[in-house]
Amino acid sequence: MRHNKKRGMKLGTDAAHTKAMKKSLVCALLANDRIKTLDARAKAIRPDVDKVITWAKKGDIHSRRLAIAKVGDKEVVREVFEKAAQGVWADRNGGYTRIMKLGPRKGDASEVVIIELVTEPVQPKAKKAAPVTKVEPVKVAEEAAEPEKAEEPAEETAEAEEKAE
Repeated sequence: MRHNKKRGMKLGTDAAHTKAMKKSLVCALLANDRIKTLDARAKAIRPDVDKVITWAKKGDIHSRRLAIAKVGDKEVVREVFEKAAQGVWADRNGGYTRIMKLGPRKGDASEVVIIELVTEPVQPKAKKAAPVTKVEPVKVAEEAAEPEKAEEPAEETAEAEEKAE
């Protein structure tokens, strides 16, 4: 039975400790723009950070209160809302974090990563040019026109040779 079991990763601790740890990591990431942590923890806080930034882009008082509840620090939330108002993430529809792997930790071989906020603008994808294909009927018409052109110069050169003799 699943009594008192919520969805999501527990990260090896009880639910209260997991909640406190995630809140602390989200606050640290938003305050410092980059933190070094374990892979599972970084993947666990990624949705929370995305929610806070989405609320910051919205910018109303209800979103601010939700963000304060999620982060727990009014000053950090104020800074995030100011960044969002300046348009740091204006052209981005999600994917506000980046996770870069550093390798295994020496003591227990846990995967250590750096999670950071993405602030650079979105690069528009270069549209690939559609391959130019010639339509068969056009090729037939071009081929039919080319031999006629090829025959005319041959006749002209034959006539020119006869006149020269």
